[in-house]
Amino acid sequence: MSKGESISVLDIFKVGIGPSSSHTLGPWRAAQAFLKQLFQLPNHSTINKLQVDLYGSLAKTGKGHGTDLAIILGLAGHDPVTVETARIYGILDEIERQKILLLNGNLPVSFSAGKDIIFHFSESLPFHPNGVRFTAFLDQGEPFAETWYSIGGGFISRGLEEENEPTTHLEVPFPVQSGADLLAWCKKQNSSISELVLQNEHAWRKDEDTFAALRNIWQTMLDCIHRGCSTTDGYLPGILKVKRRAGLIHNRLLRQPPPADIQEWIHQIRLGGGDFKYTLDWLSCFALAVNEENASFGRIVTAPTNGSAGVIPAVLMYYMVFCDGFREEQIFRFLLTAAEVGSIFKRGATLSAAMGGCQAEIGVSSAMAAAGLTEVMGGSPEHCLMAAEIAMEHHLGLTCDPVAGLVQIPCIERNAMGAVKAVTAAQLALQGDPGAARVSLDDAVRTMWQTALDMSDKYKETSEGGLAVNIPVTLSEC
Repeated sequence: MSKGESISVLDIFKVGIGPSSSHTLGPWRAAQAFLKQLFQLPNHSTINKLQVDLYGSLAKTGKGHGTDLAIILGLAGHDPVTVETARIYGILDEIERQKILLLNGNLPVSFSAGKDIIFHFSESLPFHPNGVRFTAFLDQGEPFAETWYSIGGGFISRGLEEENEPTTHLEVPFPVQSGADLLAWCKKQNSSISELVLQNEHAWRKDEDTFAALRNIWQTMLDCIHRGCSTTDGYLPGILKVKRRAGLIHNRLLRQPPPADIQEWIHQIRLGGGDFKYTLDWLSCFALAVNEENASFGRIVTAPTNGSAGVIPAVLMYYMVFCDGFREEQIFRFLLTAAEVGSIFKRGATLSAAMGGCQAEIGVSSAMAAAGLTEVMGGSPEHCLMAAEIAMEHHLGLTCDPVAGLVQIPCIERNAMGAVKAVTAAQLALQGDPGAARVSLDDAVRTMWQTALDMSDKYKETSEGGLAVNIPVTLSEC
């Protein structure tokens, strides 16, 4: 838990690379943070060896989640927001072929992933299961070492008491730590959740900058759905040989590949009508498309994690196509509301599957999507939090048990299920009376955290329990 911090909508939604926010994006950011400190040393140019040690869940599922690859890319000076995804494997192959890593793109050091990245499968560090230690050996002076933790959703921490979270602490006009706080402020200001969140975002940037960032976030989500729906053949990376399905489902529904023009694409989908089976098939297709891209090291939006990146885009696309059309204002409202709910879960529980199981990823993303959909469908703040609670209540206890350490089984289908639950939760809330609800969002957050603490480590992204040990795999990558 991380109470007391100020969290922006742009902390919750981050453009990056799949397949995992905690095991790919977080370690990538940790490598960049380590380099920043290393390059401040006056003798940093005398480095002759670099060693990376992975602990706990980062070690146990690091191969399947691309942790080692992400760290190499980060150390080499590439950024997950801007790196060309098509070049990733070429970059990595060249580093391994030459056995030379250019730190930050300019300082050469001898490096071989097989020797210099060490997986400590049976050892965890005390602060968090996702620990990584970087050590630079210098010709002059003692080795320089730093330990970083990837704490979920792409957030990183040193784990030090005096700087528990490396986030910006800003004074916002309407500080929120819980659902109760949020409702109290909305009532006092007579505002919607999105209006209140936007006012808090003033602490970080101007409105036009926030809107530009949200526009980019949604465009990235939309492009990801389109790419996933455009791919009809091939298998996802890794030993499981999972066949891509989103493109096949898309073409069965539309009877043709998606046109390049997004507006034309949406128009063609709408022509199929709005009956329950048709919309449900599309909702699932949208979610699968995103997470197949995520599993393929594609560009996605952490929402609030990579493993759960398909839920919010799928529900927002469902709303845009079948409910209200493409209205930018509504997209902004959806994302602002969803982000605030994600922030409440981060403060009161966790966004890390290594800490809380999949309830911390799919459960939270479903709750976020349910709240966002409820707001744009005309729900009050009370209805929004009721929807978020319903969605989380029916994900409580959900384990994280990735087969072979890959974000494929059961992760991809779980995004479709999380999207369906989000829509159902929104509908139940909109037809309900929040004043008569017996369970609050804060009750659900508290229960989720208690469940996380009680859950066996086997079910916390270690691939040591659940489906991960019951699905036959010829060669384990865990």
